Amino acid sequence: MASAPFELKGKTVFVAGHRGMVGSALMRRLDREDTKLLTASRSELDLCDQAAVNAWFAANRPQVVFLAAAKVGGIVANNTLRAEFLYDNLAIATNVIQAAHANGCKKLMFFGSSCIYPRLAAQPLREDSMLTGPLERTNEPYAIAKIAGIKMAEAYRSQYGADFISVMPTNLYGPGDNYHPEYSHVVAALIRRFHEAKLSGATNVAVWGTGTPRREFLYVDDLADACVHLMKTYSAPELVNIGTGEDIAIAEFARVVAATVGYRGEISFDTSRPDGTPRKLLDVSRLASLGWRARTSLDDGIKLAYQAYLNETKRPAE
Repeated sequence: MASAPFELKGKTVFVAGHRGMVGSALMRRLDREDTKLLTASRSELDLCDQAAVNAWFAANRPQVVFLAAAKVGGIVANNTLRAEFLYDNLAIATNVIQAAHANGCKKLMFFGSSCIYPRLAAQPLREDSMLTGPLERTNEPYAIAKIAGIKMAEAYRSQYGADFISVMPTNLYGPGDNYHPEYSHVVAALIRRFHEAKLSGATNVAVWGTGTPRREFLYVDDLADACVHLMKTYSAPELVNIGTGEDIAIAEFARVVAATVGYRGEISFDTSRPDGTPRKLLDVSRLASLGWRARTSLDDGIKLAYQAYLNETKRPAE
């Protein structure tokens, strides 16, 4: 499945969603490549506006696109803002992929999400399990939009010979995360909750759900490194999972975060909150066969993520 190396050097590279957690990690990683980086903030370019996207691509003609822009959020956001998650993510995918094709883009990488896999798919999740069963209802609209984007990249490759590829990141964390008390992902939510409990002297922190679901977590700068590796070395219609190949129960993970933050109180579980999918672990054997493995351990990554939280929110450590 590997192809002749694709040269990034000297190319004009557009990182769509450069201010998000994934996009900003890509920007950090691409600093080490000899490229001309293109970005457009949301105020400069609304990726949901087809005419605006077409005009921007015609004017800038990026040769490489990392399509990391998306409307994202945790389990509550996905389940509450169902129409927005479906519409916005469909619009972003269709507008950018078509504009890239129409304006001579040499290579595009589309970012999916592990929620595209069926709720009860066999673990670890293989790339070929997509569309083999019902989705997790809480994030079904987001998953459907991402599946459409993957299929669109596949169709443009098939019909037009476009070198468009898709990657499937696992749960991510690190610098640039969203720490919203309701709409954040689990890692950012726990870092914030334990930190605030430490400062206030709270004796108990409630973690959403039962604590039994198992999740895989990848440090976002590892993801960016994997993506640059794949952009250079991979060209095929099949998806590529990006993860660590290891998972951990949410209850155990909460204890790791609490220890890193320095919270020493009790941890309880709010079972009125949804658990989501029972387990999500990616099969990363395809990625390993392409010569890449994650480097950042969970302990090291959580330390880096906590420091990023303190830096980004300007909060006191004690």
